[in-house]
Amino acid sequence: PLALRLAHLLLSPTHPAAPMAAVLLRRLISPGSQAFVYPALAPATQSSLRALLLSAASSPGLSRSISKKLSDAVAELATYLLPSGSWPDLLTFLYKSVASASSPPALQESALNTLARLASHLAAGFPDLHALLLAALSHPSSTDVRVAGLNAAISVIQSLPSAADRDRFQDLLPAMMRALAESLNCGNEGSAQEALEMMIELAGLEPRFLRRQLPDVVASMLQIAEAPGLEDGTRHLAVEFVVTLAEARERAPGMMRRLPRYVGRLFAVVMTMLLDVQDEPAWYAAVSEEEDAGETGSFVFAQECLDRLAIAVGGNTILPVAAELLPSYIGAEEWKRRHAALMTISQIAEGCAKVMTKNLDQVVGMVLNSFNDPHPRVRWAAINAVGQLSTDLGPELQNKLHHVVLPALASAMDDSENPRVQAHAASAILNFSENCRPEILTPYLDVIVGKLLLLLQVNLASNLKLLEATVYT
Repeated sequence: PLALRLAHLLLSPTHPAAPMAAVLLRRLISPGSQAFVYPALAPATQSSLRALLLSAASSPGLSRSISKKLSDAVAELATYLLPSGSWPDLLTFLYKSVASASSPPALQESALNTLARLASHLAAGFPDLHALLLAALSHPSSTDVRVAGLNAAISVIQSLPSAADRDRFQDLLPAMMRALAESLNCGNEGSAQEALEMMIELAGLEPRFLRRQLPDVVASMLQIAEAPGLEDGTRHLAVEFVVTLAEARERAPGMMRRLPRYVGRLFAVVMTMLLDVQDEPAWYAAVSEEEDAGETGSFVFAQECLDRLAIAVGGNTILPVAAELLPSYIGAEEWKRRHAALMTISQIAEGCAKVMTKNLDQVVGMVLNSFNDPHPRVRWAAINAVGQLSTDLGPELQNKLHHVVLPALASAMDDSENPRVQAHAASAILNFSENCRPEILTPYLDVIVGKLLLLLQVNLASNLKLLEATVYT
């Protein structure tokens, strides 16, 4: 049978056809594949195939790529066989591969990866699992084994049916965090990112598992987020972990609110990511498709995180942190810092609405002062903040501060040198009016409508964004 011939090829890992053989074999023995042939094989052939798979998995000289493909294939077949207890040799093989001091690190890593894939089938009955995982997490020489141990530990913890079962593994957390840090220290960011993704999943699904070690775990993640030498993707995942933990309110109420110092550090890290914006010339032409010109992936990610964090922990926790950081940003010489301060106000407004409403004069005053900023992108950000505040803090903002907000927006519509600023001012007036009583808006209509008509009369052919905002308003 073809499956046997492919498995035999894997016993010679240097054979040029071995990588393709691993791919094809997985298709033949994966229950979800249309090419799944295992049930149709004779019992003797099935037995031979299982034995060949385990022999191939322990072959010396197996490349990392083939080892991973083979590990995946074994795991796929095991999901079909283990529920009926039809592959006991696999459990023995995995245990010996991980536990034996003489096992090569590559074999230990492969076995741990298979264990991670099969955790839901193995965790309940696998002998000495806690000791095995601790040994893998503390491997004396191989970062790859330690990271594979981290992935296996997370998979096992997630697969356990009760909190009491999971708590037996809580003392692994320090070793898990050390494995993650060592992976980063060795420059193995790809593996570290995989581990971080699994930690994020753990934080979302089983946040209570982290509660006893919470300060240490969060501090470790913030160290990663703050490290300037790491890839953006790695730092983003560390931030995502802490934000996910903050959002796990139903499973672990108030955990992050008990750590205000760490919320402050997280907030500061995310604000620095807002500085990753470029002053692209394309932004100045008010063309709709260039609205995000100059915004990097870090900038967009930071916006999303500030919004989520404010909603998760609430204004009573976030606003004091923001009040401490914003003044140094809003008063900075560098335009990016002033821009970041205003974008921060926009992003946290929804989550901090109740607390901000009690400080309307101060919040709106800070924003309106930036309407005269020398940099157009800062002015745009100020207008954006007013539009967002009008939505999130209305109708209190409209009732109390219409006399300063509407004239400021109307004045911004005169900025003919910056059509995007004009367009955004028109859009912000629309935001303001949606939460505004007619009797408040009426006295300003002559001026606003006059300016809108004037904008429609000028040549707008190249300023589609301005035309769009004017018509909608």
